[in-house]
Amino acid sequence: MARHYQRLLWLLGAVAVVLAIGAMRLAYDRALKAQFAELNERGSSTLTLAASSLSGLLSRFERLPGLLAEQPPLRALLRYPDDPAHVDAANRHLRENAERSGASVIYVMNSDGETLASSNYDQPTSFVGGNFSFRPYFQEAMAGGLGRFYAMGTTSNKRGYYFGAPVDIGRERLGVVVIKIDLDQIERAWAYDGLRIIVTDTEGVVFLSYRPDWLFHTFGALDPALSARTRDTRRYADATLGEIAHLRDTAPGGHALLRTIAHDGGREEFLALHTYMPRAGWTMQVLLPTARAYAQAMTLVSTGALALGLLGLAAFSLWQRRRQLAERLAVQSRAATELEARVAQRTSELECANVALQAEVSERRMAEDRLRQTQAELVQAGKLAALGQMSAALSHEFNQPLAAARNYAENAVAYLDRDRGPEARDAIGQVLGMIDRMTRISRHLRNFARKPNEQLRPVSLAEAVTGARDVLAWRLDKAGVTLDLALGDPAPHVTGGLVRLQQVLVNLISNALDVVEDAEDRRLHLSATAQGDMVKITLRDHGPGVPEALQARIFDPFFSTKEVGKGLGLGLSITYNIVRDFGGSLSVANHPQGGAVFTLTLRAASHPALDAAE
Repeated sequence: MARHYQRLLWLLGAVAVVLAIGAMRLAYDRALKAQFAELNERGSSTLTLAASSLSGLLSRFERLPGLLAEQPPLRALLRYPDDPAHVDAANRHLRENAERSGASVIYVMNSDGETLASSNYDQPTSFVGGNFSFRPYFQEAMAGGLGRFYAMGTTSNKRGYYFGAPVDIGRERLGVVVIKIDLDQIERAWAYDGLRIIVTDTEGVVFLSYRPDWLFHTFGALDPALSARTRDTRRYADATLGEIAHLRDTAPGGHALLRTIAHDGGREEFLALHTYMPRAGWTMQVLLPTARAYAQAMTLVSTGALALGLLGLAAFSLWQRRRQLAERLAVQSRAATELEARVAQRTSELECANVALQAEVSERRMAEDRLRQTQAELVQAGKLAALGQMSAALSHEFNQPLAAARNYAENAVAYLDRDRGPEARDAIGQVLGMIDRMTRISRHLRNFARKPNEQLRPVSLAEAVTGARDVLAWRLDKAGVTLDLALGDPAPHVTGGLVRLQQVLVNLISNALDVVEDAEDRRLHLSATAQGDMVKITLRDHGPGVPEALQARIFDPFFSTKEVGKGLGLGLSITYNIVRDFGGSLSVANHPQGGAVFTLTLRAASHPALDAAE
């Protein structure tokens, strides 16, 4: 009987084991299916966001070539391609639009596909002179549509997306405007966020990938016809196309799986989600590693099985070994005591860390207070320096006219006492001239000191130069410096503000004075020439020039080559920002015959009086 009962127990145990294995298998399949569903949902969200960001980038630049095709500088270039002035104007116009829009390169080709002007005209990888008639975006644009094409640049060897638009003048199609977008920033952003995203072109070639070794590879053999088209268009320049070893399968729930095989034999499995981008003809895929889904499903099943086992073990232990209950409770009590000790220890460590953090915060606040105090002292020093220079200017400019006016007044009194009316009248006229001079100086100094609040308008360059020269007349006379002017006849008008333009000229001339005060040749040359819709103003000195290593930093705030106490390094920075507000540019270079040349380029403005006459 006992043996029969023992066999029954073994049979029931075997049945229980089989049922447990079947239940674990069923639970595992359901848990794995749920994990893949969650993984698929997360991948779908990632895929939607990534596709939207890439489509948004392309849409932002899609209409730009058509707008640029209507720009006068580009149309003038295609009409007169051999005119250097039109070439230079087009190059500058393209560079300005590339910097504003964030495009990689913008260039113009004639009807034969030869590049006439480009935003990177002065770079080693300039497109000027290159012929890209073999590119589909050129052919589609010349056919009257909007050309689109993704490729690796044959000149720059950089990946980009191209938009091309035709330039029609009348009924004649003279060329194509092309804009290239750098897509590397999208790829870097995906890599930074840890996203496993790849994008394939219409031929199935991977051109954007989180893995560099997959670039210019295909999942499967490349179709010969498509491969020939890729070679004809030189889509990937001289890059060699390869094939990625892989297997495709289906996960629980019908989700697509991708298994890749590396060169070293390593294998990876991904849940692959893809979407088609009809505008560009691309396919974007998000690859989600499945290892964690398997691990989580196994963890859930194992946890459930463990819980059931523990429950059964507890019941069996309660039934078999009630005497071990006290020992188990004692073990739990010791574990709770140890846990409390660890919690107390961790609390103490956190309190110490909090005290250290408070000390660090206090130290940083003290450092910030010292920084504010230093900044206040620096501003005060700048104010004192400005007051000193202004006091010297007023003292020098007013003392001489006042002394001369006193002498003329005394002479007038003497002439009146002697009944010499004409001579007395001349002396009084000289006194009035001195007063007018002091009034003019005071007006220029007051305008120069006033905070500007003006909008851009046509400004007479001659008036601005006169005001700046009157403000600095005392320094020119004191240093024996000659300011030679060549502003043209008549002097041009520029777009800006009179007071701020005077401030720009005062800052530039004042810096030049500092340079030539101790030089043998103390001449300054200020000239202006009109170049199309721009006016180029140059100021040259005969000093030692600006070292090439410092030319890139000379317009930075608080950067100065003067001795300590002779400047805060803000003048040229303020001047640079004012010129940029005017829509112009400011640069520095060294003259071949010695000295520095500051070049100020501003937009030309028509003369108000001439406009009224017309």
